[in-house]
Amino acid sequence: MIAVVDYEAGNLTSVETALRYLGAEFTITSDPETIVRSDKVIFPGVGEARHAMGVLSGRGLDEALISFASTGKPLFGICLGCQILQDHSEERDTDLLGLIPGDIRLFPSDIDMKVPQIGWNTVTHDASPLFEGIPQESSFYFVHSYYLSTKLSDGRDSPWIAGRSDYGIPFAAAVHRDNVWGTQFHPEKSGPKGLKLLRNFVERIG
Repeated sequence: MIAVVDYEAGNLTSVETALRYLGAEFTITSDPETIVRSDKVIFPGVGEARHAMGVLSGRGLDEALISFASTGKPLFGICLGCQILQDHSEERDTDLLGLIPGDIRLFPSDIDMKVPQIGWNTVTHDASPLFEGIPQESSFYFVHSYYLSTKLSDGRDSPWIAGRSDYGIPFAAAVHRDNVWGTQFHPEKSGPKGLKLLRNFVERIG
């Protein structure tokens, strides 16, 4: 069974619709024990990092996600959920779960691009199992003002990048460390390529 985490961060309906289309067995839950016992976890989200972390902490979901990740079973974060997998966000100076080393930063004002990025953008990926069967430079749907840096806090290139995109500056569109995966884009809103990516997580990653 796949647990889809409900923590008042929106976007559950489109994830539910996509999973039903794929025929996946899943439950939407805010119960920490259900999450830890699940076979896989999908951690979606839109909104503000500090508020989301407050809800997660208040419900014990932060500890549940960390505990689940420690089991080696697959965890997949989407958009804000992907960002929360990292160490720290500039959005209200928020500490995150720290499951994948990395920082979340605000798009700079001098990139001459509209912020937030809303719409389709291409992704170059590492051909890992999450992207199996998906052509390079496929387009996915993004909605975000903050981005996953390609650099670690000490300035080194991040080794955890599974996909890259560019919006005035390069940023990580997907990340992967051991059993933990994340995409800044919304696969559930990205048409056939996004459904293929979700199917890969549901059926091929274990």
